[in-house]
Amino acid sequence: MQVVFHLGAHCTDEDGLIRALAPDRGRLNEAGISVPDPARYRMKLRDALYTLKGAPADGALQQEILTAAGRDTPPKRLVFSHEFFTCLPDRVVTRRGFYQMVPDKLGPLANLFPEAQTEFHMALINPAVLMPALVARQRKSSYEELIAGQEPRSMRWAPVVRRMVEAAEGRPLVLWCNEDMPLMWPEILRSLTGLNEGARLSGDEALLEQIMEPEGLERLRVYLRSHPPRSAAQRRKVVTAFLEKFSRPEALEIDIPLPGWDAELVAAMTADYDADIAEIAAMPGVRFIAP
Repeated sequence: MQVVFHLGAHCTDEDGLIRALAPDRGRLNEAGISVPDPARYRMKLRDALYTLKGAPADGALQQEILTAAGRDTPPKRLVFSHEFFTCLPDRVVTRRGFYQMVPDKLGPLANLFPEAQTEFHMALINPAVLMPALVARQRKSSYEELIAGQEPRSMRWAPVVRRMVEAAEGRPLVLWCNEDMPLMWPEILRSLTGLNEGARLSGDEALLEQIMEPEGLERLRVYLRSHPPRSAAQRRKVVTAFLEKFSRPEALEIDIPLPGWDAELVAAMTADYDADIAEIAAMPGVRFIAP
């Protein structure tokens, strides 16, 4: 059995990928690919991780998890998704640093099905976007509490991913940029499910429905029907052109003023993020999905 853990990160798709796959659950199940409703299994996984404390699950507990996910028998591929697999939102930054606990979660997650082929999938997000989004979401926590005494520019992804590669111990680690998701959405859906590029999925346009003007989306659909793209790269080129003309800016912007943050700091953090992404994309042990 192949087991996929989609880890988030916080403030990226927020269950959008799983919702996009929901209309095809029946067809996916027929192909041996199970994408259960997260509400069915999240409490069971949380309780199992707490009980095991990193130890391998025995057959009885594995069956309990499968049952919670709506399975009597193991599927060929099983997809679990929850940003809380990494940590609670108010623990993204701690006194130890940025996402410091994430690498330590990979081994215990893999041990839920210790004999399965485990994969870890996660979107990375610009910390200059992540922190304002966290402040907007965590109404009961102030910016000062969420930043935990750290400097904003200390929120760097490359050190986190290096430790994740080590913790994965050769298991596939599949990453992408949240900023690229409007272009990469179909590829990410297929990466999660293990389907090939030509497979049909109902949710291929689910994200575009949220960020494009309805008129533009309909024109895009008409264009794609009359000019079927010959490859994923060609489809991305077409989508890019339509997004430039028909995207809804309010769906893409987060404007939350934070104490001490100015345009210069945001630009520096974004440059740091871009440098980290270039390093991560070249890391052995990482499969990076990029435009």
